[in-house]
Amino acid sequence: MKQVTGLGGSPGHSAPSAYRAAVIGTGFMGRVHTHAVRASGGEVVGVSGSSPARAEEFRAAHGLASAHADPLELIHRPDVDVVHVCTPNHLHAPLSLAALAAGKHVVCEKPLATDAETARGLTRAAHEADRVAVVPFVYRFHPMAREARARVASGAVGRIGLAHGGYLQDWLLHPEEDNWRVDPKIGGPTRAFGDIGSHWCDMLEFVTGDRINAVSAQTSRFNEHRGEAGRAVTTEDLVALQFSTEGGAVGTAVISQVSPGRKNQLVLEVSGTEGSLRFDQERPETLWAGGRDHTTIISRDDPGLGPDAARMVTLPVGHPQGYQDCFNALVADTGAAVAGGEPEGLPVFADGLRAAVLAEAVLESARERRWVDLPRTDP
Repeated sequence: MKQVTGLGGSPGHSAPSAYRAAVIGTGFMGRVHTHAVRASGGEVVGVSGSSPARAEEFRAAHGLASAHADPLELIHRPDVDVVHVCTPNHLHAPLSLAALAAGKHVVCEKPLATDAETARGLTRAAHEADRVAVVPFVYRFHPMAREARARVASGAVGRIGLAHGGYLQDWLLHPEEDNWRVDPKIGGPTRAFGDIGSHWCDMLEFVTGDRINAVSAQTSRFNEHRGEAGRAVTTEDLVALQFSTEGGAVGTAVISQVSPGRKNQLVLEVSGTEGSLRFDQERPETLWAGGRDHTTIISRDDPGLGPDAARMVTLPVGHPQGYQDCFNALVADTGAAVAGGEPEGLPVFADGLRAAVLAEAVLESARERRWVDLPRTDP
């Protein structure tokens, strides 16, 4: 897999003209990816969905050139450079493998796979194919998340000893609310953690440069049955997580898809020997910085903003940047990597493998009611 760890492509510039994308999946994520490809200067040359009718409906709604009943036919088109996999989770691995085998670059929605061993195989396949292979941990692309990372790396907050926060939603609060993610045959054995807890852990490790090395978790459900048919639920609605890191920090996180009034609140706070930082994804224009003698709010127009945060700023302050802007930036950096650049912080399949290993450790800890050490995540 291409290495993309240095400085490169800016989301403020167009992706290279060779960024010709296939989008597989016609739901919300398919729409987000399609917009991001176009916003970054690329072209969506075709779409495939769960049925020919849905693919055609999506094609017409978005003014695309073609719709394909068979995703493999779309993958093998000679004018496709990058395959965006935006399907339900159980299809991520086979479609990504097919794309890599066809010599395509891949952007695969998370989770990369529904088990760690398959994710490990995908990471190895991307490396052997020498393709750019990306997993959209997009909250990394908020300018103030990048600023938090830079301040931690500079030593501004000292040695980190504590990290805490969580990711709270309410879209599955009621028992009549159902979704394919609830079905372990489609979504995998973990839901709340695999879907949104993985984002929180990625943000923690990305911002701090430190890695979780042990977890103690509890899982729970508000609803034992869902949908009109009242089908039994086996995946978790919420997770309470305690962890330690390789660098010696300790922390907690609460992950929930059943917290009334919370729509998409990802909050990360880290405390070091010299200061604290707090990032709230629902208020992404600012970063809270605390010290023993004073606190301050850092805005993305701060003249002291680090270069990596500054390159993510695409609109003047007062014109909020949000979720779609993060996706636009991710696709722009993917395009830069495809063109041979090395954009800083691009999340790749190895990061998706990391999330799969963490998810299995969380489930094991909750099931066995004990601390679980994290195994290595080398492909």
